[in-house]
Amino acid sequence: MTITTRDLTVRFPGTTRAALHEVDLTVPDGSFTVLVGASGSGKSTLLHAVAGLQSPTAGSVLDNGRQVAGPDPRRGMAFQRDVLFPWMSVADNIEFALIAGDVQRSERGRRIAELLDVVGLAPDVGRQRPSELSGGMRQRAGIARMLAGDPDVLLMDEPFAALDALTRLRMQDLILDLWARSGRTVVFVTHDVDEAVRLADTIVVLHRGRIIERIDNPVPRPRPADVLADLPGYLDTRRTLHHLLGVADHV
Repeated sequence: MTITTRDLTVRFPGTTRAALHEVDLTVPDGSFTVLVGASGSGKSTLLHAVAGLQSPTAGSVLDNGRQVAGPDPRRGMAFQRDVLFPWMSVADNIEFALIAGDVQRSERGRRIAELLDVVGLAPDVGRQRPSELSGGMRQRAGIARMLAGDPDVLLMDEPFAALDALTRLRMQDLILDLWARSGRTVVFVTHDVDEAVRLADTIVVLHRGRIIERIDNPVPRPRPADVLADLPGYLDTRRTLHHLLGVADHV
């Protein structure tokens, strides 16, 4: 499933500058694309437009050739903060998504157990409420609920930004493993240069609502966090991104 935008423009009421201005983007099926930029660059607005959560002012978003007119279960969305229902257990949160996807009652228990295992959560976590979990565990539970809809495309809006450094690396490992095993398309938003280099096939740099650069990531996979800085192409790619983002780089 290929995602494309054509002359995509988004302008919010009362603003003088477009949040997105004539953005053309192609996300190939099965690829891992990272959108990177400073706050206000338009990266989250672009992701929300792809998700069908933000309507274009002009231009279009196409999902496999079809106009995106609103949210669709085939495009799963993960946000910076988990959107689990706090009054439900983790298992009930996942079951909610399974019910929405018309999964038969007899299949739901098995699917819940599978999804918890996929995201690395123990079976007994299913009985707990979100408030009883750590930040990393809540994000895993949120990803499990997203996967319950069996989406073809995973759209992720800085999902690990609020996590501590070690948990963030573990969550990066999780999403890379999910992507490698499932063949799904991933579009991932971050403002973190190292996260972009570690995850992406293609890095798309945004500034003031425009795409200013596309970089085919030269760093070979796999990219373990502990040796990332030693891999060919890492330093040059990191330096280029810092330059594009206007960040002083002392490497």
